[in-house]
Amino acid sequence: MLSIYAPTKHHAQLQAIIEKEPRLGELVRVVDYLEERPVPSAHNLVVKKDEIWPLIDWHNVQPPFLLPESLELNEAHLLGLLFAQLNNYEKVEEYLARQYPSLHLELDFINRLKHGIPVSPEELVSQYSPFDEYRLMHNQAIVHHYTAAEQAFDVEKTEYFYVEALQCAPNEAYFAFTARQYALLLIDLGETEKAERLLKAALSQDVSGEAKTELRHTLCQCWMQRLAVPYDEALLEQLKKNLWEVLQTYEKQERPLEQALVLTDAGIIANYSESWAESLGYFNRALAIFDRENLPELAANVHYRRGVLLFTWAQKGNPQFYRGAAESYQKAVQVFSREAAPEVYAEIQHHLGIIYAEIPDEVKKKSIWAAVSSSAFQEALQIYTKAAYPYEYAAVCNHYGNALTKYPEAKLSDNYEKALFYYQEALAIRTPEAYPMERSLTLLNYLEAQWNLSMPEDTFQEERYLDMARKAEEVLSLNQDAKLQAEAQGHLDKLARLKEAYA
Repeated sequence: MLSIYAPTKHHAQLQAIIEKEPRLGELVRVVDYLEERPVPSAHNLVVKKDEIWPLIDWHNVQPPFLLPESLELNEAHLLGLLFAQLNNYEKVEEYLARQYPSLHLELDFINRLKHGIPVSPEELVSQYSPFDEYRLMHNQAIVHHYTAAEQAFDVEKTEYFYVEALQCAPNEAYFAFTARQYALLLIDLGETEKAERLLKAALSQDVSGEAKTELRHTLCQCWMQRLAVPYDEALLEQLKKNLWEVLQTYEKQERPLEQALVLTDAGIIANYSESWAESLGYFNRALAIFDRENLPELAANVHYRRGVLLFTWAQKGNPQFYRGAAESYQKAVQVFSREAAPEVYAEIQHHLGIIYAEIPDEVKKKSIWAAVSSSAFQEALQIYTKAAYPYEYAAVCNHYGNALTKYPEAKLSDNYEKALFYYQEALAIRTPEAYPMERSLTLLNYLEAQWNLSMPEDTFQEERYLDMARKAEEVLSLNQDAKLQAEAQGHLDKLARLKEAYA
């Protein structure tokens, strides 16, 4: 429903214009702005002083392209603007193309931005008023930011226009609107500290509650980009607090899509905080909204996140969650296919390989799960190749080796021998200098597999003994983790007893 906020003296005129189009009145309401505060959304207009004033779109219902500050109140302007919001561009052309070609062109820019169709910066013009100079700089930044092809994207020029727009913004509200868009660019560029400073500067100004909510949500997106293991507990708490405030506002505003996006972020933060049940609740609520709104791509992202959560929860000693993780991942790959999103697909297959090796089930089904697990690992390795993705390749090889040691005994080959091959592949990437912790873990996995590999009872294998001793000693030299050191020393003690037995 579109809303026009106007003093009562304009209501009859507005209704008469609306009634010229059959059934348009069912989609547009006229409201006294003294009785109901205008909602800052592109779906709404304000009429005052015989002019139409488009509102700053803090509800994000259309691309952030700014229209003229005000337009003469007449039939063509009003119906052209209304039909643009209803995506009826044939009617927009009918009312505006001949009489008001510049407004018709600007509404066409918005339509192109909605559909990812390029807009040439040269098409933008200014009427040389102070507001229009600001508007030109802002819109130039938006066009450069959102419609340039990847190979033609000019970061310096885009930032230049954003800075120019901020410097000539006519008031704090427009400064905040441009600042948010510039901050989104900075976040994409990885310049999170600069984005945070800009957002905090905008938040410190006298802007509306709706503006503060959008700025705060963008600030949360900025903080999330800065999260890294080990997670900063203070930053996690800051995110929880601000996301909760943003979520409550979106619920009051009845904006389900935005609610679901915040719920997804809240689920990720709760997962990082190891609040598993809380995280699952957020993801389930987000999924319900995305499914109801028929947004399969966004739902697939939540299924992926939910799979990561349940996978992590299962690995923390709760194997009953492996099945739920597998189900979520299988739903995610319906959208994140090998062709559409190869890296996400590979990571899902990597996790599925681990899950199917660990999933609790009766013994007679274990060989089936082993085959499915092995197939998933092989799928992951087809994408995560040693040359293109060395770190990920090593991680998959390490986990594939672990899985092989848990598969039922093979009739025609030795699973432990295969495991040792994959551990060696991982160790070739996980060098002592680059990945000391990851190397230590793989070395210990390698040693465990060596003990389980068949060994002649009447022969002391000197070369094998020396190889194992070197690897255990390397773990001792690589890090100071008490648990890993104790495990390595245990292998050395066991090797010493073995050598003594053959002396």
